Amino acid sequence: MISDEYTSAVDLASDIKAMKVSPSEVMEETIKAIDERNPSINAFVYTNYDEARAKAREEDDKLTRGEAHGTFFGIPTAAKDFIPGVPGWPGTTGGVKALAHLVDEHWGSYTGAMNDEGAIMIGKTNAPSFAFRGTTDNKMYGATSTPFKSGYNSGGSSGGSAAAVGDGMLLIAEGSDGGGSIRIPAGWCGCYGFKPGNGTVGGAPRPNAYGTCHPYCFAGSISRGVKDAAYALQAMAGYDPFDPNSIDFGDRDYIAALDRPIAGMRIGFTPDFGIFPVEPEIAQITEAAAKHLEDAGAIVEPVTFDFKHSAFELAESWCRMITISGGLGSVEEIKAMGIDLLRDHADDLPDEFIWWVEDSYKRGYVDFHNDEMLRTEVFDQLQGALQTYDLILSPTSACHPPKNDPDRNTLGPSQICGVKSDPLCGFGLTFFCNFAGNPAASIPAGLSKDGFPVGLQLISRRYGELDLLAASAAYERVNPWSEMYKVTARRNLEVL
Repeated sequence: MISDEYTSAVDLASDIKAMKVSPSEVMEETIKAIDERNPSINAFVYTNYDEARAKAREEDDKLTRGEAHGTFFGIPTAAKDFIPGVPGWPGTTGGVKALAHLVDEHWGSYTGAMNDEGAIMIGKTNAPSFAFRGTTDNKMYGATSTPFKSGYNSGGSSGGSAAAVGDGMLLIAEGSDGGGSIRIPAGWCGCYGFKPGNGTVGGAPRPNAYGTCHPYCFAGSISRGVKDAAYALQAMAGYDPFDPNSIDFGDRDYIAALDRPIAGMRIGFTPDFGIFPVEPEIAQITEAAAKHLEDAGAIVEPVTFDFKHSAFELAESWCRMITISGGLGSVEEIKAMGIDLLRDHADDLPDEFIWWVEDSYKRGYVDFHNDEMLRTEVFDQLQGALQTYDLILSPTSACHPPKNDPDRNTLGPSQICGVKSDPLCGFGLTFFCNFAGNPAASIPAGLSKDGFPVGLQLISRRYGELDLLAASAAYERVNPWSEMYKVTARRNLEVL
């Protein structure tokens, strides 16, 4: 898997089906890479080599019988250690020791679709506790590093998946996104992170099927290229009658969107939405990257916004809303199972998570109503811009990755360019899409002078996944980023 030569998971699966390489050979190479490379960045927190090898041998037999089917046949992939997604496997909900005895009961949206397409689950990747921050660190497993600079955070909350993909241990892995959890780590690890929009991918949780609505939370993928993301979405998408947000779009061809021309597409670029403090180098790199879409025939222009609230205020609103719908709800559901996290296991949890959950217990409907009004402001601002433009482009993150905290509580900066920023999510220009439900992606824009990857965020109209994929693929054609992976392939494997 580790090579200076770039390949996609879909193309590797085609090679497997053409008997150029076997599933077991790919699996052994993947296991070797994980064993050699994971200790220095901590992307994987659980591996099941026995089960993965057994599945690979089964696929070897299918191959010899001419029964190899599935777009990702024989491709190793991983689940995120947050959402239960591989039946019979343990999960810790992001490194919460008190929950380490729990076992997944069913497939998730990503894992189930990829399993159906012949992919092989090899393990679970690191995530922050309850996915409640844009960095990846927790008290049980510690921090995950970006493979571009060990010791600096991978981003979160799908940071383990992004680090594994950016490093080349995997070609594609699971991500979920409630405020930037696919896009932030994709940006910091040099990957392509795709977050579908509201209604496209089913899989609402139980017992609260509406728990992923305030804000919207989405299942998606993190990959090295756009092609794999499109094929994964094709496998994941579809109407789910048991998901209250699911929409029957009919037969959408996400794969065909890869070849769709974007000539004449109108694209608006903003360095900051008018309210985010953004490091100047990041603004410059992303603006230059956005201009590459002009080489594909698009029209790229500046777009402005008129928010009445600061980025910090909106980020605080996100923290309240995601805690009420997710964190507090999860704590109560787990309490019903006989585990009182706040009373008996507070040492397993980050202080910030505890603070926000306790704050949620004090809130009332008026507070929730007021936050929904702030959310509406974001919705209106995005909708207003997307009446003129097909896509909005911005930096994915306002800053470069922070150093990992040896105390296992890595946060983002509390100030950027001298302006107050929320350290949990305020450095991501990403949560707007979860307020409003828009599809969005992060695409590699280049490397900083210090060698950090920088992500360019693409936001489409609601239900505009086809436009998003078309623009992403066009960008990759005119400004491919595969050369970046030579950096991680040759990195120092020393454990810091």
